[in-house]
Amino acid sequence: MNLTKHIKSFLFQLLLLMIIPFWGYSQNSVKGNLHGLKSYAGIEVGSKGVKMSVIEMSVIGAKNGNYKILKDTSVNTDFINFSNESFKATLSGLSGLYYTAVKQYNIPRDRIFTVFSSGVKVVSERENRTNWLQNLADSFRMLINEPERSLKPIDVIDEARLSHLGIVPASKRYTTFLIDIGSGNTKGGYFPSGNTKEFKLFQLTWGTKSIANATEKRMDDDKSLSNYYKQLQRVLAGPADEEITYAVNFSGAYNMSDNIAFSGGIVWATATLIFPELVENPVVPVTYDEVLKFNQRVYSQYRSLSDTALVKSVRDISVDKNIVTNEIRKVNKVFDQRALLSGSGLLLKIMRQFEGVDEKKQFYLVKNGQVGWISAYVSQMLFAVQ
Repeated sequence: MNLTKHIKSFLFQLLLLMIIPFWGYSQNSVKGNLHGLKSYAGIEVGSKGVKMSVIEMSVIGAKNGNYKILKDTSVNTDFINFSNESFKATLSGLSGLYYTAVKQYNIPRDRIFTVFSSGVKVVSERENRTNWLQNLADSFRMLINEPERSLKPIDVIDEARLSHLGIVPASKRYTTFLIDIGSGNTKGGYFPSGNTKEFKLFQLTWGTKSIANATEKRMDDDKSLSNYYKQLQRVLAGPADEEITYAVNFSGAYNMSDNIAFSGGIVWATATLIFPELVENPVVPVTYDEVLKFNQRVYSQYRSLSDTALVKSVRDISVDKNIVTNEIRKVNKVFDQRALLSGSGLLLKIMRQFEGVDEKKQFYLVKNGQVGWISAYVSQMLFAVQ
């Protein structure tokens, strides 16, 4: 589809809409003691929306893998729907987050990195819609007046490797298999030879959104939750299961890894709803049975996962219940019941491959995994990771 005639008029409207409210917002915001030369932003156009992570890092921090998260936010736009509406929403979200980094956080433009996720690349190639990525990139460059700005799809192996370096602590770097479940695909891997130069890639063409899309295509006229659940099980037991089994076996990760770490939006959602009292813990250990019970609860007791119900379950008086409430509301805004079923179902299918009888792996859910690639990218700029 040719979007050119829609883009020019929309760019002008968008620019007008952004100028007035943006300055009002930035003037009332607290900027804090930020250091421009040490602050960086990564903005990623993903399958489900646009994500931005703002971090503060020093050269010493880059060496040690230490950084401070200043901002972590996202805008849901469903770019891979490839509609005019999703295009406009994505361009608006991308531009808005970019100007937030520039104006609110005073980050120099050359320290703001913009990419398409590997999941977007996979879906656009599969559906022959790669021109939508080029149109979005060109429109973004025109809107921010940066003709030379890079906005390209990140390669799946680069994204997986950078995520591992940015998420997994150095002490567990060579014993951990990282799996990032995205909207359009799943990727990850590990370092099999005790160095960061050789990376064994793990990838699936399935993600939370693509599992949901495949399920919805099977529903015909029966749109009920019970039929959705039934068709979801068929999708997970069919082509998805075959691909997962093959990919795990091919990776050789079972024999090489003691720890299996998961990241991605559905992982953040699952960790938050299972362990609301651990709201401020970026990483939580979990068992297969705990995730299985959660998946069943999503289907049969969904109301028990509301912010009101879950806050009541928090008994630790030291936990800030306002923070818990806000985080649960964010989860329920991003993931509805069917999305939670699809994502946790995919998570379970992958976990099942590591749930051995003789050897038990330690599973971890990483909530802030989306900052991984940008922190590792900056680390490699400031210090060569050995």
